[in-house]
Amino acid sequence: MADDSDAERTEPASPRRLEKAREEGDVPRSREIATFTVLMATGAGLWMTGGSLVGKLGEALHSGLSLTRDQVYNPNVLIERITVDLVAVLLACLPLAGLVMLVALASPLLIGGWNFSSKAFVPNFMKLNPISGIGNMFSTNALIELLKAIAKTLVVGAVAWVVIMGQKEAVLGLAVEPLGESSAHVGAMVAKAFLFIVGALGVIAAIDGPYQLWHYHDKMKMTRQEMIQESKESDGNPQIKGKIRQMQREMARSRMMQNVPTADVIVTNPTHYAVALKYTDGQKGAPRVVAKGIDEVAAKIRELGAEHKVTLLEAPALARALYKHTDIDEEIPEKLFSAVAEVLAYVYQLRAYKKGEGDYPDRPKKLAVPAEMDPNDPAYKGPGSNATNSDNDGALH
Repeated sequence: MADDSDAERTEPASPRRLEKAREEGDVPRSREIATFTVLMATGAGLWMTGGSLVGKLGEALHSGLSLTRDQVYNPNVLIERITVDLVAVLLACLPLAGLVMLVALASPLLIGGWNFSSKAFVPNFMKLNPISGIGNMFSTNALIELLKAIAKTLVVGAVAWVVIMGQKEAVLGLAVEPLGESSAHVGAMVAKAFLFIVGALGVIAAIDGPYQLWHYHDKMKMTRQEMIQESKESDGNPQIKGKIRQMQREMARSRMMQNVPTADVIVTNPTHYAVALKYTDGQKGAPRVVAKGIDEVAAKIRELGAEHKVTLLEAPALARALYKHTDIDEEIPEKLFSAVAEVLAYVYQLRAYKKGEGDYPDRPKKLAVPAEMDPNDPAYKGPGSNATNSDNDGALH
């Protein structure tokens, strides 16, 4: 048997394997994309609401520092004033915080999608294995993550250095500028540096996203043996399924045969079909089929019936109609009430005769079986027009 090593995982992951991994909380993710989108949302939010935010924060600061003597020495008034200022600050930051939170929640849709798995909360003590931990530290994936971190640091650091050095003269000139002008100048320089650095992170995210997708699907690859095993589990081993079906048929046949001795009459074809009927005086509903079968099963039903002195009646059309239109333990169809009533009347009269009560009854010869109920009749309207076609409908062979 092939070894399940990574080198032999050459088959793409099946939909079932991917779905199982998703149920366990294992989906592709890119931290670089999440970081980039959140920073971009923060920058955009500051650009759109920066003026209003700064104004409201300034008002809150001015309000917090403008206290009268009574307010300072009255704890109740002071607490109320601080509470009002804190609420004002929170309300001022709420639009920006809401935007950032919304983008943070939406960013997983870019790669992997939303996924909630309770299995991810189950403790996995294998992760505490020091040997596995050391192995993970020196794995190929750990090396790639280390190279990514170094590359990200170098790229962001280089961009920040270039931006800062490009504004070196402007930074030094801030010392001689008026306060209002220098504040605006600082804001412009910070915004410029922010855009360049976030742009560098965007380049890293654009590379990391496809890599994470490739790495995830490469990790999910399967060996040929795993593919075969999964196919057996999903479709079922044909030999096992065949044995299970055979056992089910045998169990159903055994249960059915136990009901034959309790039947009132067995309607036969006379050799191809056998249907055992039972009716209890005073019960609600019509007579029920307690057993039915064709060929060997029909022969076994007749044999058991004869052994337990159950009346056998040859009525080919009625036997075919009952077999075709009634399952085991079901009431007979309404269209066959008349024919079955005539059969049961004959059975009861025969029982009475055997007890010495009454004359020997005439065997029913022309039963009222509708043509559309008999599979062998040309007027039959059901699925299949002969006995052979009806054998598959609930047959026990």
